[in-house]
Amino acid sequence: MSRPPFPPFSLTTAAQKVRLAEDAWNSRDPARVALAYTPDSRWRNRSQFVNGRAQIETFLAAKWAREHDYRLIKELWAFSDDRIAVRFVYEWHDAAGQWWRSHGNENWAFNRRA
Repeated sequence: MSRPPFPPFSLTTAAQKVRLAEDAWNSRDPARVALAYTPDSRWRNRSQFVNGRAQIETFLAAKWAREHDYRLIKELWAFSDDRIAVRFVYEWHDAAGQWWRSHGNENWAFNRRA
């Protein structure tokens, strides 16, 4: 299930797409987040590779089971007609109360709608 806005992107619609993704991830609902990706999505998360919605949902459920009070910020970095680049930062703490911060980049590629 793809969600608007759809390509081709403008500055406004690319920023909107990033904000919608940020809101979904901050819900910490693996099923909600997984539905935003195509059934054949491929992710690389550090040394782990995740393929398809079912694996995405399983990955996120495990992630948020150990990452307490998870909070993410995504920022539009660049865009073209059918691609968006994002910078992100997120914080969380583990069961022992140790806080962690991670940051990086994401490159999203979208299929054009016919």
